[in-house]
Amino acid sequence: MKRLSTFLFLLLTLALIQQPISAQEDIFEKLDKIAVYEEKIMMPMRDGVRLATDIYRPNTEEKVPIIFSRTPYNFNSWGDGEKRTRTAQRAYEAVKRGYAYVVQNERGRYYSEGEWDILGTPLTDGYDAFSWMANQAWSNGKIGTLGCSSTAEWQMAVAALDHPSHAAMVPQGYGAGVGRVGDYFEQGNWYRGGAEQMLFFAWLYGVEHDKFKPRIPAGATQEDLIRISRFYDLAPENPPVDMAEALAHLPIQDILQNIHGKREVFDKMVRRDPNHQEWYEGGLYHDDMEFGVPSFWFASWYDVSISPNIALFNHVRKNAKDPEVRDNQYLVIAPTLHCRYTRATENTIVGERSVGDAQLNYDEQIYAWFDKWLKDSSNDFTTKTPRVQYYTMGSNEWNNAETWPPEKAQSIRYYLNSGGNANSLYGDGKLSTTAPGESSPDSFVYDPMNPVPSYGGNVCCTGNAVQGGAFDQQQMETRNDILVYTSDPLEEGVEVSGFIESSLFLSSDVKDTDLTIKLVDVYPDGRAYNLDETIQRVRYRGGYDKEVFMAEGEVYEVKMTPMATSNFFKKGHRIRIEVSSSNFPRFARNLNTGGKNYDEKEGVVAHNNIHHSSAHKSFIDIPIVRNRKASK
Repeated sequence: MKRLSTFLFLLLTLALIQQPISAQEDIFEKLDKIAVYEEKIMMPMRDGVRLATDIYRPNTEEKVPIIFSRTPYNFNSWGDGEKRTRTAQRAYEAVKRGYAYVVQNERGRYYSEGEWDILGTPLTDGYDAFSWMANQAWSNGKIGTLGCSSTAEWQMAVAALDHPSHAAMVPQGYGAGVGRVGDYFEQGNWYRGGAEQMLFFAWLYGVEHDKFKPRIPAGATQEDLIRISRFYDLAPENPPVDMAEALAHLPIQDILQNIHGKREVFDKMVRRDPNHQEWYEGGLYHDDMEFGVPSFWFASWYDVSISPNIALFNHVRKNAKDPEVRDNQYLVIAPTLHCRYTRATENTIVGERSVGDAQLNYDEQIYAWFDKWLKDSSNDFTTKTPRVQYYTMGSNEWNNAETWPPEKAQSIRYYLNSGGNANSLYGDGKLSTTAPGESSPDSFVYDPMNPVPSYGGNVCCTGNAVQGGAFDQQQMETRNDILVYTSDPLEEGVEVSGFIESSLFLSSDVKDTDLTIKLVDVYPDGRAYNLDETIQRVRYRGGYDKEVFMAEGEVYEVKMTPMATSNFFKKGHRIRIEVSSSNFPRFARNLNTGGKNYDEKEGVVAHNNIHHSSAHKSFIDIPIVRNRKASK
C-alpha cells in the first residue's frame, strides 16, 4: 500500500510539473515567432564592470524604442518556471507592441560583475546603460523604464541625471527609492518618523548575496555565460526563518547575525540616523535633486509608504524645472498591497476586507503612455487619462482628480476628548469637532518588552511577521496600552480622501519614546478596519537633524508624520483613531532609554500621557470630499 501511495504521489508530482513546463513552452514559442532574443550580453560600464543583460526585440529592420527593466532580482531564463515565464511574458507584451524589452541585473547581482549595494548604485550605471542602448543599431534612441518595487526604486535618482534618451518612466511601488521629500525622511523606507521600519531587516536576509558567493571569472565570454547559466543559477537558497521570532531579537543591530544572514549592507544602514550623510550619497532620490522625466506613477493604499509616494508625485509636479516634465506627471492609487495592482479582481480582498471590483486597464494605459513618449504617437493619453486616478474603499469605486488631495477636499478638525479613561475599546475616548475644555489626560504604560503587535497594515516584505491589509482591530483594541477615540455614528456617508495630519500633546517619565496613530473605519456591527498608520520618534519632533530629549512631566506637542487614504465612511459608520507607543514589528521598538536604540538589549517602561484640554488640543485633521454622493 505504501509503494502504491508513493507511486501515485510521483504521478501527481509529474503532472503538476508538466503543466508549467507546457506554459513555458507556449510563451517562448510565441516569442520565437516575433522576437530576436539575445541572452547574457555583458553591457560595459565606465569603470569596466559588465552588467548581465537580456534583450528581446522585434524581428524587424526598423529601429524600435526600448522598455528597460533593471533589477536586483533573478531573471535567468533557465531558472524555475514562474520566474522564467514572468520575464518572457513581459517581453512578449512589449515586443508584440513594437518595443524592445531589455532586462538587466544591477552590478554584483547574479551574472553581473562588481559589488552590489542597495538601490543599484552607482547612479552612473543607469546613465551608462541608457547610452549603450541608445547607440545600438536597432534602437530609435528612446527609452522608457518600467518596474515595481526594487525594479522601480532606482529610477527616481537616475531621472535626476536627465539622460537625453530617458524619455518616460513607469515606477510602481517605488517607496524604497524615496529619500527625503518635504517632511518625510523615509530614507528608502528605512525610517518613518525617525523610527526604523523593519521590512528591510527581513528583505535583506532573503535578498543579499554573501561576499563569499561563487563568482564567474572576470572576462567570461557571452558563449560561456549562456552555457553555464543552464546549470548554475547563482541564486542563494536561504534556510527558512521564522521572521516573527527573528525580528524580536535585541539588540536590533544583531538580528541578521542571529539568523546567520548576510550583514554587509545591513550593518552600514542600521547605524545611520535619519539624516546621516550617507543617505545622500547612494541611490535615493531627495527633494534637492532635479527631476527630468515624464512619469506615470503607481501606488497602493496598503503599501509601506503611500504618503511619501504621493508627496514625491506632488513635489515633481510643483518643482521640476522643465514645464513639460511638470505637466506630465500622472498617478494611480490602487486599493492593494505592495505591487499587487494586476491581482485586483471583481471581488478584491485586501487582508480580510472586500473592497469590491478594483480592476483597471493597467496595460492599456501604460502602453498608451509609452506610445506617446517613445513612439511620438499623437494618441489621446493626456486628454483621456485623469491626472490622478484613485480608488475609494467603502464606496468601492475609482475616482478622478486633478490634484492630491482632491480639489474638493476640505479638512475638518476632530479633537481628542475623554473623561480621562480612553484606554481600550471599552474606554470613554471620543473624536469630536468640539474643542476640549479642561479635562484629565489619558495615561497608558508602554513596556518595550510587551509592545502592541502589528496587525495588518501598510506593510511589505516582512515574511510571516506581519500580514498586510485591512483586518478587524477589535481584539487588538482590548489592550489598555492602546487609547481609542471614536466619533459618533455618521448621519450621512462621507468620503475621506487626502493627507491625514495630526498633533498629539505628550508628557512622559522617560527621555524618549514613540507615538503611534492608526486611522480606522468602524462598522455598525463593531468591525474596525485599519486604513493607514504612522509613527513619530519623539526625540526627532523638532527635526531629523538633531535629537531633543524630554524632561519628566513637561508637555510637548508631537506633530505626527501624515497618513493618506481614500475611504468612504458610510452612514452609521464611525471614524476612529488608535494612539499608542508601539506597532511592532512594523516599526522597531523604542527602548525609551534615550540611547542609540540599535545597540541596546534592555528597555525602560514608559508612563505616557496624552493631553487634550483648552491649553493642549490634541487633534486629527480629516480631509472630507464634499458633493460626493452619500451612500445609504
